[in-house]
Amino acid sequence: MAEKTDQQYEHVIKLCRDIFEKKMKDYGTAWRILRPSSMTDQIFIKAQRIRSIETKGTSKIEDDIKSEFIGIVNYATMGLIQLDLGPSDHPAMLPEEASELYNKHIYAAKNLMGDKNHDYDEAWRNMRISSFTDLILMKLHRTKQIENNQGKTIISEGIDANYMDIINYAVFGLIKIEFPEEKTENAN
Repeated sequence: MAEKTDQQYEHVIKLCRDIFEKKMKDYGTAWRILRPSSMTDQIFIKAQRIRSIETKGTSKIEDDIKSEFIGIVNYATMGLIQLDLGPSDHPAMLPEEASELYNKHIYAAKNLMGDKNHDYDEAWRNMRISSFTDLILMKLHRTKQIENNQGKTIISEGIDANYMDIINYAVFGLIKIEFPEEKTENAN
């Protein structure tokens, strides 16, 4: 099962990276100006929209849940980059450098997923997509609290760990969307 998860995770990463690179061609690396707290808020907007669509069953704008999960993966990855580099008043970055940093962080999240997946025996496969949405929102509230405490925690993981978990929950949602035959009963 771990091999299938690895292949499906790679498929989803490719989708997300493709959007990241296309948007970089359109917008450059303007996102480099954002502070981590602004990244957190961008992720929150996307997660809240997914929850709204899940609750209402409809949406009035074109982007679907899949697009929003892709946005969450990409913003959380950019958030990890921003935690490393800090925001910049001069956001220009070579596309190759941005892609290299993207890969570094997305694969760190994937490695974390592999370790957790080993310990939890792929329990995520029996979860509902809506649970991933709720877990992402919970992680965002935790992240906002840590940000409000100037990044200090007493016992908890930091902002980076929360971003990596957010990436993985969004990837799990995308795997369930991309590979619907993998859904288990009552795990929609």
